[in-house]
Amino acid sequence: MELNQISEKIIGCAIKVHKTLGPGLLESTYEVCLIHELRKSGINVQSQLALPVIYDGIKLDAGYRIDLLVEDSIIVELKAVDCLLPIHEAQVLSYLKLSKKKLGLLINFNVKLLVNGVKRLAN
Repeated sequence: MELNQISEKIIGCAIKVHKTLGPGLLESTYEVCLIHELRKSGINVQSQLALPVIYDGIKLDAGYRIDLLVEDSIIVELKAVDCLLPIHEAQVLSYLKLSKKKLGLLINFNVKLLVNGVKRLAN
């Protein structure tokens, strides 16, 4: 499956979760429900994946965690905030750079319509 197809499936599953639960819940609730929907759709997903920093040629655990890594190719960062800020986008772009992945999705579930809370970011 190519990146665009995978990202469409991720967004579709996220919309399903959002339509069912609505806004106003904790990020962790949306995360476990989205993982369930993705796996139910036959999509491989890993959650809370450690993301080391390579500094001075050494792999260091700096405590970073990727919310979701889908099909070993797309990073999904989940939020449940009033509005997405530039720092949220910078976080995803940094994760893409550190992991050498090409595509990331930033999804904020605390919106009336989920399509207004989705940002696609490329490395």
